[in-house]
Amino acid sequence: MENLISLVNKLQRACTALGDHGEESALPTLWDSLPSIAVVGGQSSGKSSVLESVVGKDFLPRGSGIVTRRPLVLQLHRIDGDREYAEFMHVPRKRFTDFAMVRKEIADETDRQTGHGKGISSVPIHLSIFSPNVVNLTLIDLPGLTKVAVEGQPESIVQEIENMVRAFIEKPNCIILAVSPANQDLATSDAIKISREVDPKGERTFGVLTKIDLMDKGTDAVDILEGRAYRLQFPWIGVVNRSQQDINKSVDMIAARRRERDYFANTPEYKHLAHRMGSEHLAKSLSKHLESVIKSRIPGLQSLITKTVAELETELTRLGKPIANDAGGKLYTIMEICRMFDGIYKEHLDGVRPGGEKIYHVFDNQFPVAIKRLQFDKQLSMENVRKLITEADGYQPHLIAPEQGYRRLIESCLVSIRGPAEAAVDTVHGILKELVHKAINETHGQLFWHMLTWYLQH
Repeated sequence: MENLISLVNKLQRACTALGDHGEESALPTLWDSLPSIAVVGGQSSGKSSVLESVVGKDFLPRGSGIVTRRPLVLQLHRIDGDREYAEFMHVPRKRFTDFAMVRKEIADETDRQTGHGKGISSVPIHLSIFSPNVVNLTLIDLPGLTKVAVEGQPESIVQEIENMVRAFIEKPNCIILAVSPANQDLATSDAIKISREVDPKGERTFGVLTKIDLMDKGTDAVDILEGRAYRLQFPWIGVVNRSQQDINKSVDMIAARRRERDYFANTPEYKHLAHRMGSEHLAKSLSKHLESVIKSRIPGLQSLITKTVAELETELTRLGKPIANDAGGKLYTIMEICRMFDGIYKEHLDGVRPGGEKIYHVFDNQFPVAIKRLQFDKQLSMENVRKLITEADGYQPHLIAPEQGYRRLIESCLVSIRGPAEAAVDTVHGILKELVHKAINETHGQLFWHMLTWYLQH
């Protein structure tokens, strides 16, 4: 079964390398068919602490506001021995043994994709951690849901994050790990709200309750943990994370886990639930469930890959051009791809494919309508023409209108036309960029499955 999780991990890495990472696409996507566990929670819900407790290492960036700005595909691999290390897909053949450097690399790679601002991106970071202290498991850490944009963020950031999270968790093969703090009303939980919308029966949602030790005296979370407050198909799991003071003091994760076990075992309200509480139980439960889901999806995955390979082989047979290994052959292949893109782009402009008609609409409708709105009757009135000519040439009489007056009259009209003209140019520029992206995606679509097959074979 461990080999099954490893196979899914390789497929995920292959999909990301080839541009398939769960975004909306008209093309069939293998990523959507792969079982995954997405971690969802609001800001300050304790989501990062839960992940670090599962791994047993401090490795995630921390701070105020939106810290997680790209999906993090976290693949845990249980190995023998005492050595622990991490590897990033974007830094091949480099092992990180210092997990402080792992944290820095996550932040740096996020900035490389999104810039040094506070924007977000749906392109994931792939991180593999190898350790004897983890279970075989793959988690996708998503940006924390928020209700208000902070300084330096556009107002649309709230909806952008929700759309990204929804795009991951609405897929039927996604297991949702909904993280909610116990010291807040469950009815206001961002994680429960969005998971309820995409999984109303709670059939693929695991509920995790954090900050149980921070609840007001005289209150407890028994109703939630026993499923009476909000019922899910799987039992709720409570965890006790390290406090901020523990994090600042770099309290050992093993000691933190021991303290967590002691808390549930020695707290009267939770003694009867202690056997299924804590981050260790959470990791084992998720690993076991992921294994069962992968096993149930194997026939469908195998059928999809087999069908796609057969279609590709038919297409390759029809094309009859193997991929060359020498430099000249590779250059020829690149030129063929460029020619393919050029042909597809030309078809968009010529109307064979959709999109080019928008340019015609700009010049046939948008620009003329904007010109008609301009008040040329005032600018070209006899009074205004006489005034411009007089101001241009003073008192000297002319048999014909002087050149300088004409120039000023024309310039005044051109100033009025400039706004609509620039708007039309900007619109056409935007349409052309959109057509370029469409042509790239359509060219990419014809090559994607062939490249995926080659990647998996090598």
